Amino acid sequence: MKLVVVSAGLSVPSSTRLLADRLAAAAAHHAEADTEVVELRDLAVEIAQSLTTGFPGPALGAAIDAVRGADGLIAVTPVFSASYSGLFKSFFDAVSGFDKDALAGTPVLVAATGGTARHSLVLDHALRPLFAYLRAVVVPTGVYAASEDWGAEGLAERVDRAGAELARLMRPAPAERTAPDSLGPVVPFAEQLAALGRS
Repeated sequence: MKLVVVSAGLSVPSSTRLLADRLAAAAAHHAEADTEVVELRDLAVEIAQSLTTGFPGPALGAAIDAVRGADGLIAVTPVFSASYSGLFKSFFDAVSGFDKDALAGTPVLVAATGGTARHSLVLDHALRPLFAYLRAVVVPTGVYAASEDWGAEGLAERVDRAGAELARLMRPAPAERTAPDSLGPVVPFAEQLAALGRS
């Protein structure tokens, strides 16, 4: 399986990348997967150019291909003006502009970092709607990490739970079960009703 991590952190080191790495480690703990990290900071120029030309450059094209081929995606953004960053949104605009079905059915774990806990609703009011529009399958547990969350109780448990949920969704669906022969033939409902009317 292939896990792709998209990090929109701008600084080095970045709390956004730190959270992305912890989520990737949690998912890998629950399911064996090859992990590829896409740092949007390194693609900023090509993302901007693709918005005006309509064509991705080589590095951006490789990142889009990675996202399109992912069995699972972790998407982490810093919070700007109570929403995802412009770089984050522009990247996924480029992905969907290149292939509108790129994320259809793909399990996605959403996460964000911010200065205060007041922005934690960004997960439900910005990130989930974005990926729902892209027809991805968003993991039930999103992870928001404010500055005070680092080193505090609770963050590690949320990271592990979200990683486990993503790992479960990444696994292939079990083969379709067939009804055992002992159930006998299926009788159409109309025939069952007619038989009741005769009795």
